Amino acid sequence: MHARWRERSEDSIDNDVISEHDKMNANKALWEKGDFTRLASTMRESGDEVVAGLDVGAGMDVLDLGCGDGTTALPSAQRGANVLGVDIASNLVAAGRERAKAAGLSNLRFEEGDASNLEGLADDSFDLVVSMFGAMFAPRPFDVAREMVRVTRPGGRIVMGNWIPGDPTLIAKILQTSAAYTPPPPEGFVSPVTWGLEDNVRERFGQAGVPTDRISCERATYTFRHPGSPDSFLAVFRDYYGPTMNAFAAAREDGREAQLQSELSALFESQNRGDAGRTEIPATFLKVTVAV
Repeated sequence: MHARWRERSEDSIDNDVISEHDKMNANKALWEKGDFTRLASTMRESGDEVVAGLDVGAGMDVLDLGCGDGTTALPSAQRGANVLGVDIASNLVAAGRERAKAAGLSNLRFEEGDASNLEGLADDSFDLVVSMFGAMFAPRPFDVAREMVRVTRPGGRIVMGNWIPGDPTLIAKILQTSAAYTPPPPEGFVSPVTWGLEDNVRERFGQAGVPTDRISCERATYTFRHPGSPDSFLAVFRDYYGPTMNAFAAAREDGREAQLQSELSALFESQNRGDAGRTEIPATFLKVTVAV
């Protein structure tokens, strides 16, 4: 069984302060701002498909970093693995615990923590470390890579899913559009989507001691499925997804809210592969596999 997570308290710090500790708390505030479970509900089927492709099985020790409410952690536990889900947002940790309880999964735990600093976890604790669109948002990417490698057993794997900068599909376009409506980030900020560039991935894991030939990258597809119109799916992002919530708040202040709404509405309509009453939108991501 994997090491027990030592819970640590977080101070409440203003987002505008830019020390390393404060950036970590700004990240926490971003993901606690809305209710990511509303978006996660549209990701369940693809989450299960991801896990099905990882050969997760009984007796494996799995760490899911930036796990949300368990989109990949829960299907991993259902396949018999001992799973620890770690997320920066306390509300998502609580939601994950409720999902695990409802599913009767005693082999699935959720704890609050930061992918940049997993000091509560022992070296060589996990056979598989998974992070689908989670650890990429943590501050200090070189620390994230080092920590993931540190807690993975020799012979184990790390698998990341990262959104790709400049990609024309949904999430990359949402993040790009949202950035255009929000104030510039603080000095020293590293964009999460830099994890979607292969050279960065190899450099970060390389500094963590992983040879280049043990790092592979490929493009893959994650599909969002929402039982409603594209505009109702957009409303989920507008009302519950931290980055988009911030963009709409900033656009509202400078009189550009209708412009942002129109721009995103056109994006959702153009990328929908369902129909007027059912939204199905594929999004391209970089799948990273590291053999430790």
